[in-house]
Amino acid sequence: MELRVLQYFLAIAREQSIVHAAESLHLSQPTLSTQIKNLETELGKQLLIRGTKGSRKVTLTEEGMILRKRAEEILELVKKTENEITLSDDLIVGDIYIGAGETDTMRLIAKAAKKIRNAHPGIQIHLSSGNSVFVKERLDKGLLDFGIVFGPVDLTKYNAQKVPVKDVWGVLMRKDSPLAKKDYISPEDLWDKPLILSQQEDRGGRVLQWFGRQSSELNIVATFNLIFNASLLVEEGLGYAVSFDKIINTTGDSNLCFRPLTPGLEDELHIIWKKYQVFSKPAEKFIRVLQEVIDTYTK
Repeated sequence: MELRVLQYFLAIAREQSIVHAAESLHLSQPTLSTQIKNLETELGKQLLIRGTKGSRKVTLTEEGMILRKRAEEILELVKKTENEITLSDDLIVGDIYIGAGETDTMRLIAKAAKKIRNAHPGIQIHLSSGNSVFVKERLDKGLLDFGIVFGPVDLTKYNAQKVPVKDVWGVLMRKDSPLAKKDYISPEDLWDKPLILSQQEDRGGRVLQWFGRQSSELNIVATFNLIFNASLLVEEGLGYAVSFDKIINTTGDSNLCFRPLTPGLEDELHIIWKKYQVFSKPAEKFIRVLQEVIDTYTK
């Protein structure tokens, strides 16, 4: 399987047309069609469903959708590897890839990013947002240098730097909600309320344990993996979102407010990277600068 042919395949997936993909690649349509047919023969699977006569649109088969996802990851990793290998020995120039969930701890990352960019303008920071499962998956595949995750870390797989702050769980709600009059929110306050939970917690996390209820016993009206999107649902009055503090602005003209849970619930965070990982120069520099920022924060 050649990288060039994977690029051809992704062009077809993007354009949903062999004709349009051929034009964007500056290839003839027969040449492109032959390359894709050879790829299907090599894999022993049909990747595209060609349109009926008169229709140029193509759609991906189930195997085609799998290949699209993997091809994007493969080409992204190739690009990252090429950038790391071709850097000058005399300059710290290149990319740092970080994956994280939504957390106020990103302020520490931002401070480190600002500091390293001031010293080395040729470094670029790339952030990917997602839950811990997403972050670890991309970290394991080599698509990230660092990940920020909540809770305990498997130290047989990762090195970890504990972050000296904890994220506080609470409830994001409208200021005119009945529960907004309370200073703290107990499990019983929410048992009969429409809830908006993170997808990870909905599958059985610490929040469900705090509720003391199974998810089937709660009125879960929506789930999310990005709290900003969930905050829009809250704003429209769909329900109460259980999330971390300091991610959504609840000051000033905002019609939202945040109330912490009682009993209190907090999560520790770690910055992790793969064991025995060989860092690029920018990544190696970043972890040193980040440690300086953390040391300053704890003094």
